Amino acid sequence: MDEVRPNSGAQAHGLSSLFPPGLQAIYGECRRLYPDQANPLQVTAIVKYWLGGPDPLDYISMYRNTGCSAQDVHEHWHYVSFGLSDLYGDNRVHEFTGIDKPSGFGFELTFRLKREMGETAPPTWPAELMQGLARYVFQSENTFCSGDHISWHNPLDNSESRIQHMLLTEDPQMHPIQTPFGTVSFLQIVGVCAEELQAAQQWNGQGILELMRGLRVAGGPWLITDMRRGETIFDIDPHLQQERVDHGIETEGSNLSGVSAKCVWDDLSRPPDDDEDSRSICIGSQPRRLSDKDTEQIRETLRKGLEFNTKAALPPISSQKHDRPQSRKDSLESESSTTIVPHELVRTRQLESVHLKFNQESGTLLPLCLRGRLLHGRHFTFKSINGDTAITFVSTGVEGAFATEEHPYAAHGPWLQILLTEEFVDQMLGDLHDLNTHEDTKLPKEYSWSEKNLKISILPDSVFDNLLQ
Repeated sequence: MDEVRPNSGAQAHGLSSLFPPGLQAIYGECRRLYPDQANPLQVTAIVKYWLGGPDPLDYISMYRNTGCSAQDVHEHWHYVSFGLSDLYGDNRVHEFTGIDKPSGFGFELTFRLKREMGETAPPTWPAELMQGLARYVFQSENTFCSGDHISWHNPLDNSESRIQHMLLTEDPQMHPIQTPFGTVSFLQIVGVCAEELQAAQQWNGQGILELMRGLRVAGGPWLITDMRRGETIFDIDPHLQQERVDHGIETEGSNLSGVSAKCVWDDLSRPPDDDEDSRSICIGSQPRRLSDKDTEQIRETLRKGLEFNTKAALPPISSQKHDRPQSRKDSLESESSTTIVPHELVRTRQLESVHLKFNQESGTLLPLCLRGRLLHGRHFTFKSINGDTAITFVSTGVEGAFATEEHPYAAHGPWLQILLTEEFVDQMLGDLHDLNTHEDTKLPKEYSWSEKNLKISILPDSVFDNLLQ
């Protein structure tokens, strides 16, 4: 990427016919906010994506925002992306689907970074961060939505900052626009600490964002990211965890319905040498793959949005291929479906006994799965990052699941469903209480419920990293 100053202001206005219409529409919204910054500093992809370059965003404009004293908003740098929406309308990047449909992926990214004392130019590292997120969207075709969370596990600016993850929300100043190629909204990246990310996973992103808006040091009304922030919102106000987050989890549950994870499962009821239609994954074995039709169904469902229904439902088993839905997945971590529509040639099997294996990071989400999802009549999926393996926990309130109370363990290819009754969930929460700490513990750890023929192991990352080597 390189830095340039675009001719996007008054001198370019007379040449608007030479500007791609989608690009011009976003410039117009930027000029509405920044009429005195006609030529902002801009980072541009040296080789455009549509010419084979690695960066999907053609440009990232960087503006100086003076804030709002009436709302106690900091002065900050405001970054705006160009390229996730359709800029050109000639199919070089995005397919045109209609003026009343989303343009490209339907959104552009923004980011607000607190301006440090004496800073005369905006740092350019947010541009690379935005390119990284755009690459994920283009490669996975999973789009973002307000309230989504993104696990980054690294300081956003590669410093020693505690701001190592992200939430997404509507930009407070930029309005959705209509372009000749469809509609475009603006999603703002908000940097958060690990504890805030975990709270968003356990409850929901919108709830945590609302708490942050109420604390100037944590972002204030416009959710400005301060990379030097050393305190979480729970450090600043210790009552938030119990009075707002814990209460929200108990009353509303969690909106997170699945994550990518390091996980495998074994069918303990099948003899080790019985390979007939076996899709369970054993350590060191090569997983058998789903059909292309099943794989597409996995990807489709995770594009669905956060579930606000009180009763989550899996679709009925069907071999028919459905049109791609317009909504998106639950979070940047969820890359598989909680609703896989089985292929007619793959048999669904009932299992008598199963062994689940997770790495420590995935294992810490088990209490969230049980407390925030199953106790609220919902479902939760762990999708392996190492293959097609998926483990979905369902409650008796989930319709369309092929696991039943009579046969609580059922597998369709490498997809395992486990139905847990409320009584068993309560028992498991008590037994798994030590996973709530998010602290490193001695591994491996095992939990077993012999009367239920269920065993769970928490294993070192190395076990999963070597799985497919």
